[in-house]
Amino acid sequence: MFAPSLLRQASSFRKVNSLRPVISFRGFASQVKKDGRLAGKVALITGASSGIGKETSLLFAREGASLVLVDVDDKRGNEVTQAIKDMGAPAIYVHADVSKMKDSENMVAVAEKEYGKLNIVFNNAGISHADDDDAVKTSEEVFDLTMNINVKGVFAGCKYAVPALKRAGGGSIINTASFVAILGAATPQIAYTASKGAVLSMTRELAVIHAREGIRVNALCPGPLRTELLMKYLNTDEKKNRRLVHVPLGRFGEAAEIANGVLFLASDESSFVTGSTFLVDGGMSLSYLCFSSLEGITAAYVTPL
Repeated sequence: MFAPSLLRQASSFRKVNSLRPVISFRGFASQVKKDGRLAGKVALITGASSGIGKETSLLFAREGASLVLVDVDDKRGNEVTQAIKDMGAPAIYVHADVSKMKDSENMVAVAEKEYGKLNIVFNNAGISHADDDDAVKTSEEVFDLTMNINVKGVFAGCKYAVPALKRAGGGSIINTASFVAILGAATPQIAYTASKGAVLSMTRELAVIHAREGIRVNALCPGPLRTELLMKYLNTDEKKNRRLVHVPLGRFGEAAEIANGVLFLASDESSFVTGSTFLVDGGMSLSYLCFSSLEGITAAYVTPL
C-alpha cells in the first residue's frame, strides 16, 4: 500500500500532466534547415506513420535529412510522407512488414536506389498486444507475433542496414527498446518486456561488432508516453496515476520529446556514443530514490493492484 503522502502526490501528478508541454514539429512545416543537423544524410525510419516514428520523421526532415518512411499503415504513412514533401524535404514511403525478411531487405534497397546511400536507420516499428499478459495467460501466438515484429524486425533491419551503412562510409543505427528492458513491467506484458530486453542485448552486441566499421548502434529506451498505443490501455485517471506515481517529473512524455533523443543519436553530435542504453523516461528508472518511503515494498518499480 502507498503511504498517504504518495497518494496525494499521485493526485497532484494528474494536475501536472494536464499542463504537459505542447510539442509538435508540424508548426515548423516551412522551415527545412539547409544547414540542419542531418543535412546531406539519408534516414530510414520504420513505424513512421504514428507516435515516435512520425514525430522523428518530421524532425529529421526539418533538420535536412532525406527520408524513407516505412510502415504497414499505408494511409497514414503516405499522409506523413506528403506532409514532409509539403515542407520541401525529400521523402518516399515504402510499405514493409518488418517481420518479413524480404520486406526489410527491400526497404533498404529502395533507400539506396532512390538516394544513392543510407546513413541512418531507426528501427522503431513494434507492437504491444492487447492479449499480452503474464507467462501463464499469454498465448504462444501472441508471444510469437510480438517477437517476430519487435525482435526479428530489428534483427532484419540491422542485417540489411549494416552493409548499406558500410557502403556509405559508416552511420548510425537506433533501435527502439524500452524502460521495461531495464526495470521489467509492473503490469504483466511478458512478451513485450522480453522482446525489448532482446533488442537491448542485440544492440549492445552489434555496437561492439561494428564499431571499427564506423557504425554506431544505440538503444533508445523511452519511458511511458502520451501515445495512442499507451493511452488506449491507461484510459482512466486511476490507471494513469498508477503509472505516473513512478515518474519523478510527474507526467507522461511526448513523442516529440523522444524524437529529440533520436535526433541526437542520429547526428554527428553523438559521434562518441555507441552501445548506449539511452533512457528518456522522466527519471522513472531512478524512481526508487524518490519513493523510498513505500511501506513493505523492496523493488524499485512496483505498481499496486
